Amino acid sequence: MSWTAAPGDMAPDFTLQTDDGGSLSLSGLRGRKAVLYFYPKADTPGCTQESMDFNRLRPDFESSGVAIVGVSADPVEAQEKFRAKYGLAFPLASDTGHEMLEAYGVWAEKSMYGRKFMGIVRSTFLIGADGRIARVWRNVKVPGHAEEVLVAAKDL
Repeated sequence: MSWTAAPGDMAPDFTLQTDDGGSLSLSGLRGRKAVLYFYPKADTPGCTQESMDFNRLRPDFESSGVAIVGVSADPVEAQEKFRAKYGLAFPLASDTGHEMLEAYGVWAEKSMYGRKFMGIVRSTFLIGADGRIARVWRNVKVPGHAEEVLVAAKDL
């Protein structure tokens, strides 16, 4: 598996549609720290828990000057329903074409029950205000993850 974006690298810029019908770009967040968390599919158990954990800690991230953005390959409509259903208070971005997912190295071959397929490897990137990747978590296990990211964000 090839991971193209690593700590110390400039984070690949992107412009993606968001669940509110707008768009979001990394360059638009420049000057601010950001957490980009990549999740496989909206409204599935692990993705819901991860999103709820980031949402619960959102005030702490915000007081540390950190923006949170969730990204998946789900269409905008699915992201919109997911955000509304769980009251998520940060943007969810949609990369149905996988360009950003590939640039960050999170679109990869996966295997489940002996079947191979392409999908998102649950990953999180902490990006500094200078646009450089400060930390990367790959193959994320959800319990305690948002808390770990918050500690790293506060130290950045």
